[in-house]
This record gives sequence, C-alpha cells and structure tokens, in this order.
Amino acid sequence: MASKRDYYEVLGVPRTATADELKSAFRSLARQYHPDVNRSHDAEEKFKEINEAYNVLSDPDKRAAYDRFGHEGVNTQGMPDFSSMDLSDILEGLFGMGGFGGFGGFGGSRSRSRNAPRRGQDLSSSIRLSFEEAVFGAEKEIEITRDEKCATCNGSGAEPGTHPTPCPTCKGQGEVRQVHQTFLGSMVQVVTCPECQGRGETISTPCHTCRGRGLERKTVKKKITIPAGVDDGNQMRMINEGQPGINGGPNGNFYLELEVMPHKFFRRRNNDILLDIDINIAQAALGDEINVPTLQGAKKLRIPAGTQPGKVFKMSGEGVPVLQRTTRGDQLVTVNVQVPTSLTDEQRALLDQLGKTMGTEIKIQERSFFDKLKDFLDG
Repeated sequence: MASKRDYYEVLGVPRTATADELKSAFRSLARQYHPDVNRSHDAEEKFKEINEAYNVLSDPDKRAAYDRFGHEGVNTQGMPDFSSMDLSDILEGLFGMGGFGGFGGFGGSRSRSRNAPRRGQDLSSSIRLSFEEAVFGAEKEIEITRDEKCATCNGSGAEPGTHPTPCPTCKGQGEVRQVHQTFLGSMVQVVTCPECQGRGETISTPCHTCRGRGLERKTVKKKITIPAGVDDGNQMRMINEGQPGINGGPNGNFYLELEVMPHKFFRRRNNDILLDIDINIAQAALGDEINVPTLQGAKKLRIPAGTQPGKVFKMSGEGVPVLQRTTRGDQLVTVNVQVPTSLTDEQRALLDQLGKTMGTEIKIQERSFFDKLKDFLDG
C-alpha cells in the first residue's frame, strides 16, 4: 500500500500557508481535477486526495494535530466526498462563487441563494500561562472582541421607527444573474447584488449606532478553565464564541493559543519533567538520601553509593498530568557530581590522605562499540 503524500505537498502550499492561501490552492485544484471537468483516469483519485488534504488543513484542530503527529494524528474517516457533487456546488458552498448553469458539462442552472444561512468567521487570540498553570490547570478570564447584534436597532440596521425596504435591483433576492457569451456557449453567473451587497433590502435611514450594519463592536469577558497538562502551542476551541453567523447561520468559533512560560529550573519533555541537580563527591561516593524539589513539593530521593556523574533517576508519577486522563508522567533527575574548587586545610588533608590510599594509576577507557562502528562505516 502506497504511503500518503504530505498534505501541504498535495495542495502545493508551504507549511506556513494561511487559511486564504489554502482555500485559493484548493479552489484552483478543484477546478483542474474535478471528475466533471477532467476525464483522465486518475482525476477522481487526485481529487479525493486534494479534498482530504484541504479538509484536514482547513480545520485548525486537525491541522495542529497533523503538524505534530502527521497522518497518524488525524482521522480521515467520514470526510465528505466532493467528487460526487457538481463543481458549481463546490465552488458555491466553499468559496461563495456563482453557479455555472449552461456552461458545457458544469451541472444545471441551480444556484444557492445569497440569503442562505452562513457560519460566522472564526476568531483567535493567545494567552500566556506560567509553567505551574499549564501543569495543574487554572481559571482565567479572557476578553473577546467581536460583532454583536446592535442593541439600538435590534440588528435591523435601520434607525428605530424606520424599516428596511426590499432592494429594487435584486427584488429582495440578494443576488443577480449575469450572462456572458463564451466560445463554449452562454455562461450564467450568479453574483452578489451590487445595490444591497447581498442583504436583499436597502436602508434609507441607517441606525445611528451601527451605521446600518446591524452589528456593533463589543468586547466581552469570559471565564475559562485551562485543563491540567496543556503545553506550549496547544489550542483551545470555544464553540460559537466567534463572529456572528450571517442570515441566521451559526456563530464562528474562538481559538485560544496557549503560550507557556519557562520555569526557573524545571524543563518539560512531553509529560515528563526534567531536573538537573548537583551533589558533592562524598554524597556520590558514599550515597545519601536527599530532598529533591518536584511540582508537588520536596520529595525524598535515595542516592546509592558509587553514583557516577550523569546518572538519571526516575521519580515515578511526579511529572505532568496526561490531558483528559488520570495518569501522570515521571520526573527524571540527572545528577551532576560537583568537584570542589576551594578547600579548607582540614578538607585538603583528608582528601590527600584518601588519594594516597587510592593510588595514582590511571585507567585508560576502551573505545565504545559505537565509536568502533562509526570508524568501520566511515572507512
């Protein structure tokens, strides 16, 4: 079974592509490879591949999972199959373009009304968390600036006491049909009415608050719960907290990106906590029981006699909680043996006496297996 191609490669966009760039790339490829247009034997498979890539990358949650884990991080089962739809339906539904009735094999003359309900735009922001807040979770208050129904005109856009009237150009439809003659025949294109901008009605006396928009800009405060175990770069989705829908459509979503500040001495690797500590040569040689800081307070750690520099000790269950689970990672403590740089006369005498009992012979270390293997491969 052939491996899947990278979704960014499929759409021909860089990994930094914006939502508009993704949409533009998909629109161009949809026109090129849709089976209604392209009769080559592999057009349908190419179109399905393009559709799958766009479905993942156009969704912020799926895209974040794909960027981190690749194809294994996203579930592509149950995605819509656009290959069985008219190309005019795809361009209309995804990109707000008009129908193509009467244009060769591009489906019928049916088109969707510009007054149909449409989902509002998504909004996004970021919030900065301390290391501890990311690990243990926190309650935060955020501000969302968005459009909301104008309180003065109740969303009509008309000054109180007046009412909108049907648009004389489109007769209240919000769209007009334009016919263009091409070498392939007549092409009928449905476009947004230039008179009413698709609303289907005109306002002779606009509301003094919203100037006829029916919406006013407001900043609302929301209390949110940051779950325990989030990490830097994670996103939280707040459903229906984005821009209001159009013509009764649902609101968009609000995406909050989390920025986690570094800790003074703890580091994080997935759900494990990494910590470096220094011990003296006596503790390393003779062993000791020491207090080690953890995220949940100081805990005892036994240092066995003869501990070497770089030794890593695992403190089970002292790491970061796993999101939406009851398990935790571990704390990995790396030991560094500190050699004293200044000694008292008594300490120097004791170490001198110890050195005489241990001799002065040096031991040359044999080269490791990996060093020998590297020489063999390089040779």
